[in-house]
Amino acid sequence: MQYGFSKTVDLSFEQTIEKVTEELKKEGFGVLTTIDVKDTLKKKIDVDFKKYTILGACNPPIAHKALQTEEEIGLLLPCNVIVYEKDDKTKVSMFDPMLMTKIVDNEKMEPIAK
Repeated sequence: MQYGFSKTVDLSFEQTIEKVTEELKKEGFGVLTTIDVKDTLKKKIDVDFKKYTILGACNPPIAHKALQTEEEIGLLLPCNVIVYEKDDKTKVSMFDPMLMTKIVDNEKMEPIAK
């Protein structure tokens, strides 16, 4: 099942995180959390993992509108963007916000997701 959008980019992993953060900011999103999955897994369970970072992004006006419309939408917030390495390339993926309208049984969420 396709539940997000992905793109392979011609930047290093670190450059991609910087670029994604800049682009999110241009669209009114701030990065609330940055989870370095590779580092976390190494510290917690001593396993090696590829470079993989989860950026928890939020656009406060959109989040506010969504929460007013559907209180439990917070289960799907913040909007995660992942940056990871695959086959010596850097990939960026994000959840398709329109899928929220299929998960949440509230037709008022559709214009917010768009």
